[in-house]
Amino acid sequence: MSIHFKKDDGAGKTLFEWWEKLDERRGDRAELRRAANLTDIAMQQAFQRLYARVDPQRQWKPWERDRFAAVAGLLSHLKAETDQSLPQAMSQRDEESDRNPVSPLRFRRLLEARDMDTLFTGLRRLLPLIEHKASPMALANDVFWWGDDVKKRWAYAYRWPQAND
Repeated sequence: MSIHFKKDDGAGKTLFEWWEKLDERRGDRAELRRAANLTDIAMQQAFQRLYARVDPQRQWKPWERDRFAAVAGLLSHLKAETDQSLPQAMSQRDEESDRNPVSPLRFRRLLEARDMDTLFTGLRRLLPLIEHKASPMALANDVFWWGDDVKKRWAYAYRWPQAND
């Protein structure tokens, strides 16, 4: 059975509630934020507790575990919820700026991530550029289901600078 993260249903509800409580569990947030890669995340108690709660009956495939670890690790860096997807947040310019928070070159490199560890590292490094704000459920679904369809959707959602920008 396929996982889709929605705030008010199943695995998504558990994940969203966990994310909301990270402010109260500063030790868990700090533990996950220090994790440099997916192996580090998998070895954290905070992640293992979440992993055990999300879908206890599920027989996780190895790629699903890695992607879920990436989701949890990235959510630990997300501080505020917005209704913006990541590509929208990465290209949302401030009123006084004529540049995207995430440059087109950096965005393109992110889309070319060869594996989940590379994607995780790239996203972790750019979250400060968007002030740690995005939709937690959009982040969770996009990272968990990362592939050509998500990459294309992101490419269309990103606000590419015009030739005269």
